Amino acid sequence: MKEQESEQDERPRVLIVDDEPSMREMLRIMLKTEGCDAEIVPRGEDAISRLEAGERYSIVLTDLKMPGISGLDVLRAVKRHDPACQVILMTAFASAETALEALREGAYDYMIKPFKRDQAVSVVRRALEKFSLIRENFYLREALEGKHNLGKIIGKSESMRRVFQMIERVAPTPSTILITGESGTGKELVAQAVHEKSDVASGPFIPINCGAIPENLIESELFGHKKGAFTGAVADKQGMFAAASGGTIFLDEVGELPLSTQVNFLRVLQEKKVKPVGSAREIPVDCRIIAATNRDLREEIAEGRFREDLYYRLNIIPIELPPLRERDGDIKLLLEHYVKKYSGSLNSPVHGIDAEAMKILLNYSYPGNVRELQNIIERAVTLETNELISTDVLPFQLQDEPFTRATEEIEIPEDGIDLESMVAKLEITLIQKALERTNGVRKEAAELLGISFRSMRYRLDKYGINPDD
Repeated sequence: MKEQESEQDERPRVLIVDDEPSMREMLRIMLKTEGCDAEIVPRGEDAISRLEAGERYSIVLTDLKMPGISGLDVLRAVKRHDPACQVILMTAFASAETALEALREGAYDYMIKPFKRDQAVSVVRRALEKFSLIRENFYLREALEGKHNLGKIIGKSESMRRVFQMIERVAPTPSTILITGESGTGKELVAQAVHEKSDVASGPFIPINCGAIPENLIESELFGHKKGAFTGAVADKQGMFAAASGGTIFLDEVGELPLSTQVNFLRVLQEKKVKPVGSAREIPVDCRIIAATNRDLREEIAEGRFREDLYYRLNIIPIELPPLRERDGDIKLLLEHYVKKYSGSLNSPVHGIDAEAMKILLNYSYPGNVRELQNIIERAVTLETNELISTDVLPFQLQDEPFTRATEEIEIPEDGIDLESMVAKLEITLIQKALERTNGVRKEAAELLGISFRSMRYRLDKYGINPDD
């Protein structure tokens, strides 16, 4: 924010691009009297080089026809690198066609040479006003959004503010981070946010789900292998740690690593080296390591499934993500965000949630956390034909959650129960409710229940349910 404030307080920077020395000098003097810092270059190539080097300007004044790169090329480069910058084209060969083309490409205005000083000053002042307005709106929007998000993570609850603060504090350090939390809480998003704010943000971000890789291939994937190391190893392969050099490697579900792999992983943390499978030589790696798990690793240690020394090496900086049910005020924020996201991506007329559906969504406990909320809204936006999401397109488990909670309190009597009979009664009740809501349309009822159409037909036959009834 300090960088933004200082940028706003600086004198306006203007870049003058013209192959005529006298025109460059006249404009430089004029802009100086207007309180601008003016820089001059004779060619369009020079202007684009400055833009590509990260230089920012309030205004670019450029001649239209120059040897080599034209003023329109400069205009396009400006809009590509900094859309807020205002471009004023100057030409002695103006036509209605070139003027319209310039305006279509995003030019603020154009001036026909020779122009009077008062005319140029007036155009520059108006362009500066537009630039300032765009910048102020940008900073205001950034400040407002910054209260509720960090990277792709959305939240305004106190628990998420603490997570944001921790990310900001630890991202610039090279320390290993362990992110914990239930499934669906957004652990990979936190890892991405740390990477993007780190000193290695320009390097790769390599995510790996340790639980999704077969045990016999995990070491090959992580550390690489040499040709002939095992059946099927027909060529040398670079491991994920080597691929992440100069960036960040994110090991999701690290609690799923086999004990044998944990030993080698510990060596990577200690020595910053990996030994590819089948190789006698170690390879140095230089990457930020972030791990995550939804397991209680202390419990895993007690059960002998996770190495205690590895845990302490990983847990140098812990970040714990709260479940969605404990994030006061965040559910509505997330609902609005995903409605907007999916209505746009799915080209849907949906732009909100009706009162009854909103009440259900706000009161639901979300055992699957943010991931479940996201899936619920994507499904609802897909199925809804009106402008507001209604209860008709919400999954049945949301609307019948009080019943679900009640079943959790059921006590099993001493003489036992007939489980199959109770489950059958529950299935029949839910199928009948789904058919009632969809007016007997079996396909829609199956969607409400989250089962396939074939599975629905099987259950209808099994229980002798006739949708027409």
